[in-house]
Amino acid sequence: HAADIIIYKADGVPVGIDQVPHVEITREIARRFNFLYGDVFPEPQALLTQTPKILGYDRRKMSKSYNNAIYLADSTYEIAKKVAQMITDPQRARRSDPGDPDVCNVFAFHKLYSTAETVARVNQECRKAEIGCVECKQLMAQFLIDALEPIRAKRHFYEQKPQLVEDIIAEGCQKAR
Repeated sequence: HAADIIIYKADGVPVGIDQVPHVEITREIARRFNFLYGDVFPEPQALLTQTPKILGYDRRKMSKSYNNAIYLADSTYEIAKKVAQMITDPQRARRSDPGDPDVCNVFAFHKLYSTAETVARVNQECRKAEIGCVECKQLMAQFLIDALEPIRAKRHFYEQKPQLVEDIIAEGCQKAR
């Protein structure tokens, strides 16, 4: 991992919270290399977002290995199906029970993909049992689908132009060399 980072002389590396130790090891390697051979590599910083870790729809770490991830290439149907399977507030057993959005995985996605007004509404209505988990999931799924649509459209564009993709990769390789 360290070589993949320092070869490009990156000052910062966007990573999830679970990858910060890898960046720290990279910093140590760069520091040692620079001590031995002069100032060659910058010591990269981990760049974290306000939401450094997103859980999979089963509340475990999102991972291909766990088969609990929502993929950028998923269809609208697949996204809606996965969101419908998401685990919400484990203490909310019935629709009439007030929920706690702070422990709800769906609400974490709302904060990323829904409008500020929707986030505020869901936060308030969930706590008062005015919105059910099914409705909350459907609402979030639509915002997630809308957010991913430009990415899916771009992917479709490039899938139709494999030569263009090969040219872009070749140009990137040349720049990296």
